[in-house]
Amino acid sequence: MANYLVSKGYAYHSLSDVIREEARRRGLDCSRENLIDVGNDLRARYGPSILARRIRERLTGKDVVDSIRNPYEVMELRKEKSFFLVGVDSKLELRFKRSLQRGRIGDGVSLKEFQDKEEKENSSNFLAQQLNECMKLADHIIFNNGTLEELHLKVNEFLTLLEKSS
Repeated sequence: MANYLVSKGYAYHSLSDVIREEARRRGLDCSRENLIDVGNDLRARYGPSILARRIRERLTGKDVVDSIRNPYEVMELRKEKSFFLVGVDSKLELRFKRSLQRGRIGDGVSLKEFQDKEEKENSSNFLAQQLNECMKLADHIIFNNGTLEELHLKVNEFLTLLEKSS
C-alpha cells in the first residue's frame, strides 16, 4: 500500500527505518529480532512515542507513515491535523507466503515460527510492539487478501472517501 501511495505523490516514512538507523549505529544487523529489541529499547529509554516523534520531524504534508506498531506512536502522529490511521490486514497464511517472497531476514521459515514471531509483536507491555492495539485504533481497515490490483482499487476507494470528507 505504501509503495502505491508513493506512486501517487506521497512521501514515504517508516518507523522501522528509525529503528534500522539506530541498529546500524549500534553495529547490529537488521534482523527482525534485533529490530524488535532496538525498538523496544528506544521506547524504554525515550518513551513509547519516540519513533513517531522522530518521524514527525520529517513530515512535510502529503506523507505516508509505515510500520506503526505501538498505540503511543498513533497518539503522537494524531497530533498532525491530517493524520488518518489505515490498518492493512490479511490472512495469516497469506502474510506468511508474502514474507517468504520478500525474503527478509528473521521472518520465520515455517508458518509456526512466523506465527510465534507475530505473537511476540503483540505484547501487553506499553513499551513494546502492540500490533493488535494499533489495529483497534485504525480509522479505516483495508483487507489485503487478494491481488495487488485489488489492493490498489481499495486504496483508490479509500482516497476518494478521504477527499470527500476533507
